[in-house]
Amino acid sequence: MYRERLYASWWTWPLPTIGAAIMAAQVHMGYPGVRAWLPYVVLIPLAIAIPLWLGRLRVEVTGGELWVGDAHVPLRFIDDVEVIRPAEQRRALGPELDPAAFLVHRSWIRTSVRIWLDDPDDPTPYWVVSTRHPDKLKAVLTER
Repeated sequence: MYRERLYASWWTWPLPTIGAAIMAAQVHMGYPGVRAWLPYVVLIPLAIAIPLWLGRLRVEVTGGELWVGDAHVPLRFIDDVEVIRPAEQRRALGPELDPAAFLVHRSWIRTSVRIWLDDPDDPTPYWVVSTRHPDKLKAVLTER
């Protein structure tokens, strides 16, 4: 069906890693011995782990359901799917956003889909989900 992992982009890695190395170097200059090397051991792996953690989220269509992280909705409740292009993203996530909507937005992904729901038992009108392949996801969600 469809599977995508919302990895953090390459440009989210260098700045935190360089920042961690600079902070570790500052501490290294002020302390002798083990305390001088401890910030390198802690801060640099942490700067690498945080983008990995941020990119753990999956968007998946399998078994008749759309899964976004731990949230899921059966495909039979999906009414319509709208692709949100980069030029429309700010408006869709700002003044047009319904407070009851389910939102999974990753700032390093420039496109999204708005998935309109038709479930009388769910107060959520739609989901807005970041995806790098909005047309492909729309095609999978709208095929019946």
